[in-house]
Order: sequence, then structure tokens, then C-alpha cells
Amino acid sequence: MNEQKAIQRLKNHDIGGLELLVHKYQVKAVRTAYLITQDIGLAEDIVQDCFIQAYRAIRGFDATRPFEPWFMRSVVNAAVKMMQRSARQVEVGDEADETLLAELAEKVESVESQVESLEVQRQIWDAMKKLSPRQRAVIVQRYFLAMSEAEMAKESGTATGTIKWLLAAARERLRGLLMERSEE
Repeated sequence: MNEQKAIQRLKNHDIGGLELLVHKYQVKAVRTAYLITQDIGLAEDIVQDCFIQAYRAIRGFDATRPFEPWFMRSVVNAAVKMMQRSARQVEVGDEADETLLAELAEKVESVESQVESLEVQRQIWDAMKKLSPRQRAVIVQRYFLAMSEAEMAKESGTATGTIKWLLAAARERLRGLLMERSEE
């Protein structure tokens, strides 16, 4: 069964069509939700709820469009809403810069540099935790889901300029947090 047939089965109220979609998108969706919530259990719950919501809302889905962006948008939105609702924003002090990350990745040549790399990854994760859920969401959409700013704007119903501003603010915050950390 392919994705189109699975969607058609769902539209015909056959929940069996959900199996292929879960198999195909669950891991990526949980990772996406986790990157925003920083809680694996919560991420799994969010994704499960999103699959249920997709089943309920599939009649309104345009089957000529790809399922993944539609579904992943619901995962991102649900994760952000959950974080905002629960006020579980964790403060982070460092922000990441693509150049800084690339330079650090080049250092992984020896055991020492591998240990350093693990420390840098930990620092980046610590910094990501300090971003707001919305800032984490745009970072995840751009760098984990590899969405363009135009795609992010279209999927969220937001102006491209707003997405650019959110992304710039998130990167700046992440960069500042990482710079503070490196000066310690």
C-alpha cells in the first residue's frame, strides 16, 4: 500500500490506512516534537494525539498534496502549544551559529576532539532548552526538517518576514548563549 491508498482508506473511515502513515512518519515526528519539548514521553504523546487528529481531520485533507508537511505542521504546532500551555520553558544561555557549528564539527579528529565534540553537543542542547518553544520550533523546522523560510511561512499561515524574524531572533539568542558559555 502506498501513501495515497492509505489516505484514501482513511477518508473511507478505514483506520487500517493509518498503519502505513505511522510507520513512515512516527520516528521523524517524535524527534521533531522532542526537539521542541525536550521530553520524550511528552513528545510521544503529542505525536500519538496528532495521528488521531489526522485520522479525524483527513476528510478535509487535499489528497493531491503531500501528507508529510501537513502532518509535521500539526506536530510542531501541538508541541509548541503544549509547551506554552504547560509553561515548561527551560532557560538556556547559549545560541548556535551555523559557522560555529561547522567549525566545531571540523575539530572531531582525535579522541580529545571527540570528547570536545560531545561537550559542544551538550552545550548546544543545553542552549536549545533555554529557547522559547516557538524559537525551538523554528530552529527544528529549519535545520532538522530542512524547511525553507517560505515553506515554514506557508505551513504556519505566517508572513515570510515574520518567519525570518523569528528564525533570526532564535539564532541570535542561541549564538549569545553559546558565546556566554565559551567565555566561562
